[in-house]
Amino acid sequence: MSSAGATPGHLVWRLAMKWRTAVDRALTTHGLTHAQYVVLSSLVALDRPSQRELADHTGLEPLYVSKLARALEASGFIARTRDAVDTRTVRLTLTDRGHEVVVPAIAVVGALLDRLLEPLGGRSGDRTAALSHELTALLDVPLD
Repeated sequence: MSSAGATPGHLVWRLAMKWRTAVDRALTTHGLTHAQYVVLSSLVALDRPSQRELADHTGLEPLYVSKLARALEASGFIARTRDAVDTRTVRLTLTDRGHEVVVPAIAVVGALLDRLLEPLGGRSGDRTAALSHELTALLDVPLD
């Protein structure tokens, strides 16, 4: 499909859909959706985030993170515990089972990312760094 004459917004949309579809397909053998993967892989990097902190980190809506967290808890992938100081806050951690599922999934998504970024020189390429810089600038623009 040609991208000639496409607006930047259309290109961002197409790339986001292409990436989401590819990740969803790659993760089917791990029994995860892209959204579930985003939550689980984020928990590898974050230290007991609240659901709100995780929503801010992932860009997912807080209500959706809450629903995902409940489902992932029911599957035994995460633990949800009340914060000791603010009992209204729910903290999230990976369980051993969640860790066992997400670590190989991270490798699969990493390989997919390598394929995506290869035309730009790979993950450490100058063009990839420039793209990341530009995307970060766009993400910082308030639209609502």
